[in-house]
Amino acid sequence: MIPIAESQQRPIVSNNDLAIVVYLLYGVGYFTGISALIGVIIAHVKVADANPVLQSHYRFQIRTFWIGFLYLVIGVPLCMLLVGLPILAWWFVWSLVRIIKGFLLINEHKPIANPESWLFG
Repeated sequence: MIPIAESQQRPIVSNNDLAIVVYLLYGVGYFTGISALIGVIIAHVKVADANPVLQSHYRFQIRTFWIGFLYLVIGVPLCMLLVGLPILAWWFVWSLVRIIKGFLLINEHKPIANPESWLFG
């Protein structure tokens, strides 16, 4: 029989799975928006107590959200001048590459090489 103290310390979802969930929430965020916000909250909460590989992913996820949010804040109003359309197209490609790259690396248990990057890590 497992003592109660040990069973309370085990997480319901492993950290690796939680990082994968954040990438999936970001992908769903293209359609809902709110799921990306849930994903960044999870990443902010888990970054401090994660191992170094997962920390690189959580930092990468946090930066993906906030830099992407900056692109949207700049691109959406500029759509009135048609200048925003290329900015939004860049945001879509940029964020999609980051999400796919992170998802593939986390499945291989590899860290993001440069999680502080403004490009693709």
